[in-house]
Amino acid sequence: MPQLKLIALDQEDLQIISAHLQDAIVRVDEMAYLPNEKRFVAILSRFDWTSEDNGFYDRRQAALRFEKIQSAQYKAIPLNSSEGIALELLAIDHEVTDGVGGHITLVFAGGGAIRLAADCVEAELRDLGPVWKTRIKPEHPEDASKQKQVR
Repeated sequence: MPQLKLIALDQEDLQIISAHLQDAIVRVDEMAYLPNEKRFVAILSRFDWTSEDNGFYDRRQAALRFEKIQSAQYKAIPLNSSEGIALELLAIDHEVTDGVGGHITLVFAGGGAIRLAADCVEAELRDLGPVWKTRIKPEHPEDASKQKQVR
């Protein structure tokens, strides 16, 4: 499969990037808010949902970049940990607050989140090249109400 390169300039575009990054793994030390550049960047291990081949799946190294970022707020993200803690990205949400500006939120498993205050949506997702095979396919539990009934 050719390397993925996507640009997002609106909420619909961002939803496509979010779908491609569902279940991506990112190490905390491989994410950075660069206030002087008004940029947020991350290197991720993207799960390629389209790559199933005899029980093997592809993971690909990818870069995610957001431009025109005014601030970043972190919730339940261990920024100061010296260990190489990895997080599982579930989705990227966008909330418009003033026409084109708003908040872009990276939502992680376990309740962690990064909320970016953005002047507008300007993002890029790009595969970097390395691809490796895995048998581990991310699983998603049924919705919470069904889980409670199963007990």
